This record gives sequence, C-alpha cells and structure tokens, in this order.
Amino acid sequence: MAALQSFLVCVIFAFAAILIPTSTSAQLTADFYQNVCPGALPTIGSVVRRAIRREPRMGASLLRLHFHDCFVNGCDGSVLLDDTANFTGEKTAFPNLNSLRDFDVVDQIKAAVDKYCNASVVSCADILAVAARDSVQTLGGSTFYYEVLVGRRDARNASWNDANRNLPAPFFNFSQLISNFQAHGLDLKDLVLLSGGHSIGLARCTTFRARIYNDTNIDKCFAASVQQVCPVSGGDNNTEPLDSTPARFDNVYYKALRKSQGLLHSDQELFKGDNSESDRLVRYYSYLPGHFARDFGASMIKMGNMKPLTGNDGEVRLNCRKIN
Repeated sequence: MAALQSFLVCVIFAFAAILIPTSTSAQLTADFYQNVCPGALPTIGSVVRRAIRREPRMGASLLRLHFHDCFVNGCDGSVLLDDTANFTGEKTAFPNLNSLRDFDVVDQIKAAVDKYCNASVVSCADILAVAARDSVQTLGGSTFYYEVLVGRRDARNASWNDANRNLPAPFFNFSQLISNFQAHGLDLKDLVLLSGGHSIGLARCTTFRARIYNDTNIDKCFAASVQQVCPVSGGDNNTEPLDSTPARFDNVYYKALRKSQGLLHSDQELFKGDNSESDRLVRYYSYLPGHFARDFGASMIKMGNMKPLTGNDGEVRLNCRKIN
C-alpha cells in the first residue's frame, strides 16, 4: 500500500511538472503556454479586439504600454505597477504621465485569461506583448501578424527614475534617438520601424507645440492646420492624430515624413531629405507596405526580447497593478 501511495505521489508531481511552465533560461518561445493553457493567447486577442471595437484608440494605448514597459529595465510588466511604500512606480514618470492609459483594459485581459486558464499562469509582461501584437493586427490586418514569443515573468519593483532616463522623448534629435535605441540593443532599422508605431493614435499638444511653431523642416500648410488645434499657449491636452489614418495601422506615417508632415520633432528627425540611411529606410517603407508589416514584426520581437525575467526570476502577478 505504501509503495502504491509513493508511486501515485511521483505521478502527481511529474504531471504537475508538465503543466507548470518552468523555463530556466532567458529563451522565450512561442508555445510556452501550450501545455498549461493552450487557449491563453486567443483569449487575450478576443478581449483586445472587443476593446478596440469600442474605442479604436485603445490599440495605440496597448502598443505604447508594451514599448514603454520594455524600454525601462526590460519587458517585465513594471510599467503596470502602482506606487507602494517601497517605490514610486513608472506611471507618473514624465514620459508616461498623461500619455499611458487604459490600464483597466489590461486588468480585463488578466481577469479573462486567468478565468479561462483556471489559474494565474500568464504573466502581465506577456499580456502586454501579446496585446500589442493583437492591436497592430486588428488595426492593420493579417499582414501585421507575427508570432509573439512568451515566457516572461513579472518584476517585483518599478523605477520612476529609470522611466525618466530611459524612454526616448518626442523632442529628441536624431543623435539622441539612435543613442537611446543602441543603449537598448536596437539599431537604426529598429528605430525607423518601431517609430512606425506612430501610425496609430494621438499626441497631446505639449508634445508637438515646439515643432509646429519653431521647426523649419515642416510643411507650412501642415503646421498651420495643426496650429488650429494647438495654440501657442493653452490647450495643452488638445490632441492631434500622429498621422492621417490614426485608426489604421499602415505605412502612411512614412509617407507623411517624406512630405515634412511628421507631427513630432523626433518623427521628422528620421527623414531630413539628405539621402541618409534613415532617409532610405523611410522611403523604402513608404513604398512597400508589405515589407513594413514583415519587418515591423521582426523589430517588435527583438524589442520584446529585451532583458525578460524568466525561470525563477520575478513572479506571475495575481493583479497586474501590484506585486503578490
């Protein structure tokens, strides 16, 4: 009898080991949740699509959350943490304040996927990565599908200071932009492609006021039009689309840069008309939308691999807003 009990215990532990993701390396995989909850990623996609149907701007918000998460100490879900007695979180850092939004949608995704999986097995960091891909595909079509690598775990802390230091600002010049991306292990091609995320969404007047009144490399008619929305003073929270198709993920963003109609100073820095490598990449993606879709996915995967927590590092949060 004792032998039988010992055998059953061994079987139970072996079965549990199969079900629980326990990767011990920094290698993310596309099928990380296949054994423990094969419907996890489709569940995330379902909630994302419903949210975007309610408000198309939601797609840009979810994409931005993933970007802002990864650029501050890696893709670890730290951007979602509220302030605690031990640290001030990243939500109120200057690049994030009045910029990041729709944290409640992440809460809805987390609740839905935990309910489907009957356990909290999908990390908040992975939710951000998958939701970003699903947002782009929902607003851009099937050509923007790419296979998200998963297996991240969630950070137990966040850094207000690092968020202020590490995120590229809308007033950065080209040298500052490329230095920032290179510091994160990304290159010029990644800079041009990931900036293409500005194909969707809106920007606040405070982020582009200096450009539309002071920059010289801007189409005059375009500047005059935007000035109607963003006066010299006041109206700080007024918004303007980042390109002319803010609810459609496409390559119109690059076409606008070629016409000196980039809304943000940092956007127009990618195209100066001097036939630089950056100029050539902007032209390339403005002419070839299919190549933009393919290469954007590759750069998103590369960004998503920035310093993930895996194995026994970090945790899988029960609530994306606070540590367990």
